[in-house]
Amino acid sequence: MRYPIVNGVMIGLILSSSLYAGGEQSLNNVTLLPITVQGEAESSNSTDAATEGTLTAQQLANRPILRPAEVLESVPGLIVTQHSGDGKANQYFLRGFSLDHGTDFYTTVEGMPNNLTTHAHGQGYNDLNYLIPELISSVTYKKGPYYATEGDFSSTGSAHIRYANTLPEAIASVTAGSFGQKRVLNANSFDVNGGKLLYALEYFHNDGPWEKPEGYQRLNGVVSYAKEEGRDSYKITAMGYKGAWDATNHVPLRAIEGGIIGTYGSLDASDGGNTHRYSLSGEYTHRDHDGTTSANAYVIDYGLDLFSNFTYYLDHPIQGDQFEQKDGRTLLGANIGRVSVGTLLGVNSVQSYGFQLRNDAIRGVGLYNTQNRIRFNTITSDRVNVTDAALYYQNELTLSEKVRMIAGIRGNMVRFDVTNDVNTADSAVKVASIASPKLSFIFGPWADTELFVNGGYGFHSNDARGVTHAIDPATPLVRTKGGEIGVRTRAINQLQTSLALWMMDSDSELVFAGDTGGTEPTGPTRRSGIEWASYWTPTPLFILDADVAVSRARYKDSSLAGGSYVPEAIEKTVSIGVGVKEYDDYFGGLRVRYFGSRPLIEDNSVRSKPSTLVNLKIGRHLSKNLDLSVDVYNLFDRKTYDIEYYYESKLATESTSVTDHMVHPCEPRSGRLTLSYHY
Repeated sequence: MRYPIVNGVMIGLILSSSLYAGGEQSLNNVTLLPITVQGEAESSNSTDAATEGTLTAQQLANRPILRPAEVLESVPGLIVTQHSGDGKANQYFLRGFSLDHGTDFYTTVEGMPNNLTTHAHGQGYNDLNYLIPELISSVTYKKGPYYATEGDFSSTGSAHIRYANTLPEAIASVTAGSFGQKRVLNANSFDVNGGKLLYALEYFHNDGPWEKPEGYQRLNGVVSYAKEEGRDSYKITAMGYKGAWDATNHVPLRAIEGGIIGTYGSLDASDGGNTHRYSLSGEYTHRDHDGTTSANAYVIDYGLDLFSNFTYYLDHPIQGDQFEQKDGRTLLGANIGRVSVGTLLGVNSVQSYGFQLRNDAIRGVGLYNTQNRIRFNTITSDRVNVTDAALYYQNELTLSEKVRMIAGIRGNMVRFDVTNDVNTADSAVKVASIASPKLSFIFGPWADTELFVNGGYGFHSNDARGVTHAIDPATPLVRTKGGEIGVRTRAINQLQTSLALWMMDSDSELVFAGDTGGTEPTGPTRRSGIEWASYWTPTPLFILDADVAVSRARYKDSSLAGGSYVPEAIEKTVSIGVGVKEYDDYFGGLRVRYFGSRPLIEDNSVRSKPSTLVNLKIGRHLSKNLDLSVDVYNLFDRKTYDIEYYYESKLATESTSVTDHMVHPCEPRSGRLTLSYHY
């Protein structure tokens, strides 16, 4: 089959026949080559849903980013925040969910999965502190369980982050800022033996505004080699990250208002942790006459030792309630996929199919009572193997000039193998499987406007330790199902606008709670909402984006939970951003983020405070190779909270427990000054 030519540019093979400009397309963990579309073809670019998209390096370059994971706030409607020290995984919110530290939002970096199953601190733990934003070439995001290529943890959506193979210029930058913040970065790429060798080294330190300095330090490095030879392309990437910090966790509001601690004080100065992530991955892509075959493999060594105290003296009046969560594991995975173009029953067809395999060999995952980071009791200690094998098939049929249909199915089989060193009755091997069909229709375009109808089944796995409990075990794989109707238009030149109505059901929100070492059932839920997002680029140097998301989350049976509201479920978010690539040697960006009030308990009688934050970045090209930039976070110094909970705790001075708002204050206004040399 011959490929069409548009304005002299060949349109290559694609994932599910979706065209986008720039970047690399991720087939879950399998990577396809980028597609270039120019001229009139831009008006016919399409995706498979109104809420799917790809953000380029240019769109990300001038965003003021306080923490690396805030790159994910480029996904419309997604909120990234923190309730503890900066070395810990962030807290995520999307589509009526409090995603905790990553459950139900799947993330990959360079084709490697980032969510960790059966994690010491929470299922789907998604730590992105090792990201180096300057290396990111694209972020491809999807929402909803409509994609056969996406599996565990992806019910609300997914994001696939790709690093560049080569840099236009070498970078050497030095940053200094408020609260002892320091950063040094050096990155470069070279031509080596017909390919591209890239490296980046980063050192970061930050104390934060906390009364007990955070002392967060991270060492970070990336080395990759990419090469194309005819129809074949290869890439091998090595990464290393190590971090350590002292944490100021969320605290009871009464402790601040009563003067026991200051706004940025801590009730347990020994909280904190250390972590590491080392990885090696390889990718291969072969293009032939009818399609593209891609494969990748990876090995990741990961560890975390985390100390937290969220209830103070509630359970242990003498030693205190600090606990340690320890996790050490090796991840091994491999994926192979094929996209082929042809015909089926006389209509054009794009088939996508493949096999995905992942094994988490968890050397030890444990929960311990501690005092000043010294253990005095073992709650749980387990050795775990979780193996997830998946097959998927998806076929896109062009039924007519204005109608496309995408039908797919995914099958997952997961093996849970737990050896419990404390209670042998909870040691077991269980195997579970699940099939997830998908169906989408795309109508148009008419006047550069398309209509999308998407539906599908998905799932998320539960913590293996809960699955193998001898008494009241957790459901291994929890069914989710959702659908949406969306419209996207480019009828106005340089403006892209999308609007979507969506709904998702979850059969159960029974999860293993890493903080307590037990399972907590909550019953089935239904979530629904509306999302609007727009991107306006009147010139190549100016980007304006805005998005609004409104969600509703309810338990289907309020009698099981004591009310119908899902605690912490996000309800409203607004994000507005402006980016200027260059204007008279100046560049920068401004972002406004509104994080709406949320119910904190099931009857909605207690709610969190809403927050509005404004961050600013402004810079100037001092010379051909030298840039100076200033980032200002919380520009208007708003006194608000990064996160807010509501539960029972007991202070050292209290005789009985008190249920109270638990808050982690937003950092006050701060600034960072960066000097960058490009060579």
